[in-house]
Amino acid sequence: MRKENDVDILKQHLRTSVRKLKLGRKWVFQMDNDPKHTSKVVAKWLKDNKVKVLEWPSQSPDLNPIENLWAELKKLVRARRPTNLTQLHQLCQEEWAKIHPTYCGKLVEGYPKRLTQVKQFRQCYQILMKCM
Repeated sequence: MRKENDVDILKQHLRTSVRKLKLGRKWVFQMDNDPKHTSKVVAKWLKDNKVKVLEWPSQSPDLNPIENLWAELKKLVRARRPTNLTQLHQLCQEEWAKIHPTYCGKLVEGYPKRLTQVKQFRQCYQILMKCM
């Protein structure tokens, strides 16, 4: 995906998702540090549209539930062993359609637990670094 595609996706879906999720006005957008997300064109669009973005240092543990969903999709598609790009596309769509909304809900519900684990890991890491 190119950075321009990322802006198109944000334009088409960000505000709609915020409304559907009933987040109100006090929400913060989280994204990883993939170069397409951190490009100048994306940063400008986010700034122009007054989107508050969560600062996310490079190499941080991944807390975004969508990453777990991508990993599951990848596992399901890989198990079916696509042999060409057309088949890969078809299998991705088929497997995506099979993912039940309750699975997505469980990923979101697990966020506080993962966040606590990351906080604990960070505290241990900071103590370890002080000892060195």
